[in-house]
Amino acid sequence: MVCEALSLTIPFFSIIASKKDLRLAKTYNLCRSSPRIQCSSSGADQGPVTADKLENDYSLTGTAYDFERATISLTRESLSSPKKVTLVRHGLSSWNKEGKVQGSSNLSVLTEAGIKQAERCRQALSNMHFDQCFSSPISRAKTTAEVLWQGREEPLVFLDSLKECHLFFLEGMKNVDAKVIYPKEYTTWREDPANFYVNGVYPLRKLWATARESWREILLSPGENFLVVTHKSMLRALICSALGLPPERFRSIDVNNGGISTFVFNKRGEAMLQSLNMTAHMYSDHVYLS
Repeated sequence: MVCEALSLTIPFFSIIASKKDLRLAKTYNLCRSSPRIQCSSSGADQGPVTADKLENDYSLTGTAYDFERATISLTRESLSSPKKVTLVRHGLSSWNKEGKVQGSSNLSVLTEAGIKQAERCRQALSNMHFDQCFSSPISRAKTTAEVLWQGREEPLVFLDSLKECHLFFLEGMKNVDAKVIYPKEYTTWREDPANFYVNGVYPLRKLWATARESWREILLSPGENFLVVTHKSMLRALICSALGLPPERFRSIDVNNGGISTFVFNKRGEAMLQSLNMTAHMYSDHVYLS
């Protein structure tokens, strides 16, 4: 098989019957990932293998047609229809670049590189329809959302429940300095974040409760396809809480600047993770299909 360009994605296959199926499935994934990619088979008797040929061949990958009881309901009530939610982490910020603890501070702003990352996200999602876009009102997320939502008629919706975790006196400090000045607190935050506390407040446990509140606000909103722009710790809380993972599993998930993750929800408000921290668009003209 010869391809003029490649955008590498790694699919999960639930049922693959043979090596031939595996080869075709890989070809299908490469062909559908971007309209710029053209693939052809070297087999003399087959002719070109294109996305059009394979689009309706569901046997190649299989699919989860139902996921009832996958997780607990995040809404505690029935939804009017199934939902799809696309999560995006904001682009590179000034404090990301400087190695500072950000937390809920609004002083860190999107860098020039961060704006370019947001523009790459917008292009990568250009073929996807969204009914609404929800964003944290904190500057670095807000600016990212404005770039992503540019040209769309519906207004952005800013939710306080999407704000980043509040880290008190650590915010604004360089990580290297915080480690020296507040060794006990900083080490706890890094190595045992669920038990990090200040004046009796456990920021991460509070974040889990806020994430569940945010899920409820989003999923009970009108529409079926939503875009959400927020921060790294909040994204970890959103993803883990949707999967039924406790605050102790906070660092089991990582999300890059501009990373894209997707969930689908059934009418019971139960979640299934479809993709996590996709970043192909950061390195190529990759365009995702809905």
